[in-house]
Amino acid sequence: MPKISVEIPQELLDDLDDHVGDDGKFVNRSDAIRASIRKTLDLLDEIDARHGRLDDAGADADDE
Repeated sequence: MPKISVEIPQELLDDLDDHVGDDGKFVNRSDAIRASIRKTLDLLDEIDARHGRLDDAGADADDE
């Protein structure tokens, strides 16, 4: 799996960390960030579909 690096404001990282760990919804930051990216991309696909901007090839890309 490729690794990437991003810079985010400390306040956003603190909010993320509130959802990570034994008392959180995610095991680690990577899981939380992957889930957030998936959710955001799904929402963008829904918006594109409503506006007729989603082609058939892109709609099934994450089903592979």
